[in-house]
Amino acid sequence: MNRRLLLFVAALVGLLVVSGCGLGGQKQQPVTVAAQPTASVPENIVDPVLEDEEPSPEPTTAKPKPKKSTAKPKATPTEDPNNFQLPACAERDGKEMSKAKAKTALKAAAGKTYWPGSAPQLKVPSRLVLVTAWHESGWTSNYVNCDGGRGLMQVMPDTEAFINQRFEKSYTAEDYKQNAVLGANYLAWLTKAFGDSYFKGKYDLSTKKCKSHSSLCLLNMVIAGYNMGRGAVDEAYARKELPNQQYVDVTRSLMKSCYCDRY
Repeated sequence: MNRRLLLFVAALVGLLVVSGCGLGGQKQQPVTVAAQPTASVPENIVDPVLEDEEPSPEPTTAKPKPKKSTAKPKATPTEDPNNFQLPACAERDGKEMSKAKAKTALKAAAGKTYWPGSAPQLKVPSRLVLVTAWHESGWTSNYVNCDGGRGLMQVMPDTEAFINQRFEKSYTAEDYKQNAVLGANYLAWLTKAFGDSYFKGKYDLSTKKCKSHSSLCLLNMVIAGYNMGRGAVDEAYARKELPNQQYVDVTRSLMKSCYCDRY
């Protein structure tokens, strides 16, 4: 082979190499690297940074406001009139008994039956005796008033003489127990007198029969009579009124609520 032929062959081989053709005559494809897919975080995986944080406080619900009480307040017991103070001209005679002993004596006096023959059903309510004594003396057993009234029931000398004569007794107002009996006996006598004269022999002193403090019911008339006497009530009854409305009103109020109930 001559020199020209060798140069030709060499040039041809170099051309094939530069054009990218392999010895097998096939064109080589470029190699490409596929991008790796980005991994997605599952929804149920908690971020570790959030686990260290303090949990959010639970929502608070407003507490219901307490309901206002519908119960009515209890009534304050009525104090004795003018906070019971002895008049300037009053005196003390003897030892004063305790309120407890005074109450016991008054209740015992109210428990007696003063008309066992002609009016066996007649009973003076214990409440009436207790509050009458409270209104009169504040349960001051040794209290002697300017007008001569004495003791728990402020029994007047004329009343003492009348009861002893009428019932053939010998009570003395100076003894606090007998003083209570004299006052209760006088209330019983007024009950029978007014009951026979104006209520056809009925002697019911219940407050249910006497709702008004100013009505001419038996209870109000007996209370008025204890303060003013039977004659004054008879005269006022003819005018269809009570002779001393204020005294009756205070006594009736004490029957409902009395400071004496503390003893």
